[in-house]
Amino acid sequence: MTEYLNETVFTWGATPLKFGAGAVDEIGWDLAQMGAERVLIVTDPGVAATGVPQRVADAAKAGGLTVEVYDQVHVEPTDVSIQAAVDFAKQSEWDGFIAVGGGSSIDTAKAINLMTTYPADLYDYVNKPIGQGKAPAGPLKPLVAVPTTAGTGSETTPVCIMDFLDLKVKSGISHPRLRPSMAVVDPLLTLSMPPEVTAASGMDVLCHALESYTAKPFDSFPRHRADTRVAYCGSNPISDAWTEQALTLLARSFRKAVLNGGDLAARTDMMLAATFAGMGFGNAGVHIPHACAYPIAGRVKEYRPKNYPQDEAMVPHGESVSLTAPAAFRFTFPTNPEKHLRAARILDPHAPKQRDAVDQLPFVLSSLMRDIGTPNGIGGVGYDEGDIGDLVEGTLKQERLLTISPRPVRAEDLEAIFAQSIENW
Repeated sequence: MTEYLNETVFTWGATPLKFGAGAVDEIGWDLAQMGAERVLIVTDPGVAATGVPQRVADAAKAGGLTVEVYDQVHVEPTDVSIQAAVDFAKQSEWDGFIAVGGGSSIDTAKAINLMTTYPADLYDYVNKPIGQGKAPAGPLKPLVAVPTTAGTGSETTPVCIMDFLDLKVKSGISHPRLRPSMAVVDPLLTLSMPPEVTAASGMDVLCHALESYTAKPFDSFPRHRADTRVAYCGSNPISDAWTEQALTLLARSFRKAVLNGGDLAARTDMMLAATFAGMGFGNAGVHIPHACAYPIAGRVKEYRPKNYPQDEAMVPHGESVSLTAPAAFRFTFPTNPEKHLRAARILDPHAPKQRDAVDQLPFVLSSLMRDIGTPNGIGGVGYDEGDIGDLVEGTLKQERLLTISPRPVRAEDLEAIFAQSIENW
């Protein structure tokens, strides 16, 4: 058998998908085919108030299922809120789960599924170096994800993310078995999303796409054994194909969806883009912008974004990943100029050509962010130069993500990225 020093194999997995207006009404039938009889719906108070989870519950009951609703998911989950949700779920026996909402609900449902199927301390499963990074002992129970935002792509990914309150940083759990059993994607569920939520969640989609597209190539990693090959395996031909489709849809409809939330065609494009980008980054991985995002969100001071819960300071995930993206892609440009320029051309084929090619994608990104109302850099959410050391320290803890960067990332590189990101335009 030939011995290879570098990886020659990549894996690509995706959640089975049902997509289209009205798809959610068939969810009872879908879960029944998986053998589920007693299911828990997992959602947050804001989504619950829209009536969508009740509609899902009614559809599930019509399919013959017994249903209960847990509606206390914390927007931007924390280790504390995850544990509370798990403790609630442990009070009964479930043979299936339905997540209704954005990434917060879907990620919480993934954790519930894992922690009730194979009980353990949360830190046993959390990625290293924060936790032990242990794998689930076997398959999980059926989980159907019903996204109500076009953003995280969590319905197609094998990860769940949370804030660790005492550490003031984000991390999560990553394993292929966390991937939902099925995604039911119904664009009608997104029509009521406010512009600010549409913009933030859309920037998450865009960063997923760009980070997976520019990630370290799969064949530049050391050779893995079959049992150690990771969920995020680096950029590869299949993930690249999905990413380019996501970028095309975002170019066509992102601004439209923010400016006119009732545009069903634009909402459909955004949901497709989120799904396609999830199929990209859910296998290739994400890198610097997401690694920087976790301390940006975890160490927030007083920032309270419009149309999000106002009871505590927060930086929505989609905003936090976008704030360092222009500087991050300026840093990664030398590793593959053609990919960076192709992404810029897809996003805005009419953008004026910048004097230095390294600035083309950052210019296109900054122009879009300005148009949709994204905060102007980390200064727009309350950080200044005095916070950079703290943010760098939190970013360096994201080892799993930083290994996906196409360039090695040192502390001084992160300092420069944060400094350039105080204002993006």
